[in-house]
Amino acid sequence: MSHTPQSRIDQLVDELNEHSYRYYVLSQPSISDAEYDRLFRELEKLEAANPQLIRSDSPTRRVGSAPLSAFAAVRHAVPMLSLSNAMGEEELADFDDQVRRFLEKEELPVAELEYAIEYKFDGVAISLVYLDGQLERAATRGDGQQGEDVTQNIKTIRAIPLRLRGASVKGVLEVRGEVIFLKRDFEKLNVERVKAGEEAFANPRNAASGTLRQLDPAITASRPLSFFAYGAGQVEGPKLPPTHAETIRFFAALGFKTSPLFEVVKTREALLSAYRLAEEARAGLEFEVDGTVVKVNSHAMQQRLGFRHRTPRWAVAAKFQAVEEHTKLLDILIQVGRTGALTPVAVLQPVQVGGVVVSRATLHNQDEIERKDLLIGDTVVVRRQGDVIPAVVASLPQLRTGAERKFQFPTHCPECGSKAVRGEDEAVLRCTNPRCPAKIEQRLIHFASRNAADIEGLGEKMVALLLEHGLVEDIASLYDLTFEQLSALPRMAELSSRNLLESLERSKNIPLNKLIFALGIRHVGQKTALLLAKACGSVERFLSLTEQQLLELHEIGEETSRSISNFLSAPDEVQNVRALLGHGFKIQAPEAAQSDALEGKSFVLTGTLESMTRKEAEDKILSFSGRVSSSVSKQTDYVVAGTDPGSKLEKAKTLGIKVLSEDQFKQLLDI
Repeated sequence: MSHTPQSRIDQLVDELNEHSYRYYVLSQPSISDAEYDRLFRELEKLEAANPQLIRSDSPTRRVGSAPLSAFAAVRHAVPMLSLSNAMGEEELADFDDQVRRFLEKEELPVAELEYAIEYKFDGVAISLVYLDGQLERAATRGDGQQGEDVTQNIKTIRAIPLRLRGASVKGVLEVRGEVIFLKRDFEKLNVERVKAGEEAFANPRNAASGTLRQLDPAITASRPLSFFAYGAGQVEGPKLPPTHAETIRFFAALGFKTSPLFEVVKTREALLSAYRLAEEARAGLEFEVDGTVVKVNSHAMQQRLGFRHRTPRWAVAAKFQAVEEHTKLLDILIQVGRTGALTPVAVLQPVQVGGVVVSRATLHNQDEIERKDLLIGDTVVVRRQGDVIPAVVASLPQLRTGAERKFQFPTHCPECGSKAVRGEDEAVLRCTNPRCPAKIEQRLIHFASRNAADIEGLGEKMVALLLEHGLVEDIASLYDLTFEQLSALPRMAELSSRNLLESLERSKNIPLNKLIFALGIRHVGQKTALLLAKACGSVERFLSLTEQQLLELHEIGEETSRSISNFLSAPDEVQNVRALLGHGFKIQAPEAAQSDALEGKSFVLTGTLESMTRKEAEDKILSFSGRVSSSVSKQTDYVVAGTDPGSKLEKAKTLGIKVLSEDQFKQLLDI
């Protein structure tokens, strides 16, 4: 039987897509790699001879698009909200209590309550929008409201169907899930990178995120990413099943991988038992997880339960217990920050903690080293929980051999040799040299960071390269860079140079609060920058602020006012800001907070939080219009105390200020 080019192309596309599905989704290959390659090459030849017949779901379309110059912004039709956390069985039981109480209050049938349980993947959340069954667009989660268009890169992942399988799906269907590296694929990738003289990735999640943000889809295609579907977003046309469990089965029928741990339970005992079993199975999984996701199974009940400020009442991330490992403290180095702070950093014998190879951990300050009785050469306990930065929890003095030695904290800056001074009521030493090269480097990195000027392509390595070649000496000089200078640098191709210059140009359109934050003024975080921007309204008014005017802003304390005043009274600093503005900056109105639930409330954070980083906690407070202070005073409303709290906790008790545990803090945010 003879084939027309059209019929043979259709046959090959359908056959190859079926083989890809069986290989990448079902893990049940039905033909050899050699046979697949033979069919693929035949399709390529037919399409080359008949380009008008190429189908959009052809496997040849997964790779081959031109490199992008940048990622376009995508606004999610339905926000991609984060989940609240339950740290252990007790908090998971509390979640169950809250759900049942709400259902009883709403006079809903509590006896019909079911929970769907699946693994919480440690990867990158992605939104896939299908139009009439065809993949139309893929986007990252971003800030939940807006993400980045990564469609071309997503098309290279063979576990994601370009066209949905089975019955025709008309209308819009948004499938959400997680892009991850399987453990074996991640290890293989790192072996190949090391052989090629490249740096190994630190963990699968960072590797997945970096791979998806490659401007050249061919690079993404060369790395073996996987995808698991776990939920729906925008739906216009298709009718989803009435429960989450049935929806996941529906997605599997459409051609997606779904979580291998998926069960539906009715009772609290079954819920807690499933959580325990999942944690026990964690080490043997083919991918990294940091907990389970528990969702009310009924979509109707989900709708009635609704949302808090930014999280659904009907779902929770049940996080596994902190992962701890023992390793050697090989050395302690001093890192100089943008404000001159000398921070001790633990150099560790590399150890895998919760799927991440840890070789560095901050020790914060000299007091913490002494309090934890850390000696160089000690065996120490390193802990990591979820996404939280690894921490040295304690030493194990019973394992000492006598060869350990005490760390001598320096009296001078290790970068420039200037005297280091410890301020009154401070726990850190600071370099006193305003032109310290380490301070300048860190200020440039801070200025370019995402929450500041957001200059894509200007990371730590690029800043170091610019300083090494003498191309920049302060923030303003970034905007004097030319194409000729950049393209002459090692490893800087023409495209990279143009992209960086375009990113610098885009950064000139910046909200006033982000500009103030980007300047790197000591004690001025995102919250204080927003307060200053709202109070001033313009750069000129900000630059003319006096210390007295700052003190009249009741949200800003004496220490912060003094720091801002010192910055504004330094001729070099003001001259640098004016030089910056002289490059054509267009200052936008300050960004607004997302809620006013904590307006007027002042918080102080002390100790280590298990479920979030310090910055994440501060960002949550700011997003609810609260204030964050670095010191406890009579004006403080709450002190949030994590593990190993410092002297701030004692001061709070002395002043009678309300102290919140981490759980109480999270409950307050969910009101």
